[in-house]
Amino acid sequence: MRHRLWIGVDLGTSGVRGLAADDTGTVRASAARPLTSTRRGGRHEQDPRTWVEAAVTVLGEIAGHVDPTAVAGIAVDATSGTVVLADGPGPEAAFLGPGVMYDDDRGGAYAERAQEAGAATWDRLGHRIGTTWALPTVLAMLADHPTGHVRHQVDVVTGALVGAAVATDAANALKTGYDAVEGRWPGEVLVGLGLDPDRLPPVVAPGTPLGGLGPRAAVESGLCPGTPVVAGTTDGCAAQFGAGAVAPGAWNAVLGTTLVLKGVAAELLRDPSGAVYCHRGPQAGWWLPGGASSTGARVLGSLLDPGRFDALTASLQEDPPGELPVVYPLAGRGERFPFTVPDAEGFWLDGDAPRPLAELVPACGEREAFAALAEGVAFVERLCFEHVAALGADVSGPRTITGGATRNPWWNQRRADVLGVALRRPRHDDPALGAALLARAGVEAAGGEPDLVAAAAAMVHTAEEIAPRPDSVDPDTALERRYARFRAALVDRGWWAP
Repeated sequence: MRHRLWIGVDLGTSGVRGLAADDTGTVRASAARPLTSTRRGGRHEQDPRTWVEAAVTVLGEIAGHVDPTAVAGIAVDATSGTVVLADGPGPEAAFLGPGVMYDDDRGGAYAERAQEAGAATWDRLGHRIGTTWALPTVLAMLADHPTGHVRHQVDVVTGALVGAAVATDAANALKTGYDAVEGRWPGEVLVGLGLDPDRLPPVVAPGTPLGGLGPRAAVESGLCPGTPVVAGTTDGCAAQFGAGAVAPGAWNAVLGTTLVLKGVAAELLRDPSGAVYCHRGPQAGWWLPGGASSTGARVLGSLLDPGRFDALTASLQEDPPGELPVVYPLAGRGERFPFTVPDAEGFWLDGDAPRPLAELVPACGEREAFAALAEGVAFVERLCFEHVAALGADVSGPRTITGGATRNPWWNQRRADVLGVALRRPRHDDPALGAALLARAGVEAAGGEPDLVAAAAAMVHTAEEIAPRPDSVDPDTALERRYARFRAALVDRGWWAP
C-alpha cells in the first residue's frame, strides 16, 4: 500500500527547511533555502516576501522528488513573535515595512505599558509580556502605520499557499497578546493600548484546516491544487512535536546556542517570575510550558576554540575528568530561565571564591574548562526541571534531547548523569518533522481534535537512549556535591530561591 506523504515547512532565522515524511516517519525528500537578515543595533529585520519565495522554492524541490498526488497535507511552523504590518489581511495586501523578527527590541519602550494594561489577564494566563514579544513590537510599529493589519510570519506563508486571508494559530498568537484560556483576543486590553482587534487575524488551534493549496502556489511549487494546508505552530513547539514530546509528563530539551525546554502539562502552569510561559496544546486541555535559558553551547565557543571540541571530547571519553570547578556558564549578560536576572553574569568557583568566567581557561586548562562548562550547562538544565516541577509540572515522562550539542556523546552522557534520568535522542532532529506530524494530525482529525500522540507513535523514532551511570545518582558522589555548591552559589547571589 502506498504511504501518504506529509510535508512540514520550518521557517527559521537563517533559512527555510522543509521535508516530506511518510506514515512511518521516513523522510522521503527534503530541501532548504537561506534567508537574509538585516541587523542594526537591537533591530532585526527580514523582507517578508523572501519568506514566501523560499517556502515555495523548498516545496518545489520536494515536489520534484516525490509523487505530488501522495502529499496529503502541509503545515508550516515559524519563529515565535515575528510580525509584519500590511495594508490588508490577505496575501495580495502590500507590506507596510519589513518583517520584524522575534528578537528585535524596538518594542522595549512599550513592554511595561502593555504589561500594566493587561496585568490581570497576563496573571490569569501565567506569564509576563517580554520586551521582545510581538505585542510591544506591534505597538511600536503601529506608531508609524496606525492602520496596519498585523500578520505573523506564519500567516504570510500559509496565506500565500492558500491564496486567501487565513487565520493564525494560537501558538504564534500568544506573544501578540492572545488569551489562550478564553480563546479570544482580549479586546478591552488591546483597545486600551490603541490596537484595534479587527486588525489582528482570527485565531484557530494548531492543526486546524485552513484550506487547500491555491492555484498559484500549486503551479509555482508543482504540488496538487487543493492539497490540505493546516494551521501551524511556533518553531519551538514544532521541534517539541518532532521529538515526540506530545503527552503530559514528556519533555524535550533543545541544546544549541542556548538551552530551551518544552514539555506537556495537563494544566496551565503559572510562573510569577515570567521565566515560563505556556502555549495551548493542539489537544484540548493540554498545555505546552517552556522556557529559554541564556546559557548553552555558545559559552563554550566564547572561551574555547570550536576547532578543538572534537579532540577535547575524545580526550574526555578516553580519560574521564576527575574533580572539576563549579561553573555558572553564561557567555553574555542576563538570564531568563530558570530565573530572571537581567544583570546576571557567568562565574566559576575557585574553592569558595567566585572568579570571572574569562579566567577559567587560563587557570584550569582547556580540557578541564571544556568539561566544567558543559557540566555547568547540565546543572542549569537540572535547575530548570526543578523550577517547572515546583510550578506543578509533571516531569516523570520521557525526556528527549535535540539540538546541535547532541552530536557530542560525552556531553550527552554527562547530562544524563547530572539529570539522573535516561535521555532519548530521536532519529530526526528537525522542527519540520514536527510540522509534518501536525499536518497529519490535523488532516486525520477531519474537523475533530488532532491526535498528536498517535501521529508521533507512528512517525517519531529513537536513535539512541543514554542512561545515567549507576554511580552518578548516588547523593554522595563528587558530581552531586558540585551540584549542591552550584545551587548554593546561586542562592547566595539571590538569583535562586529553592
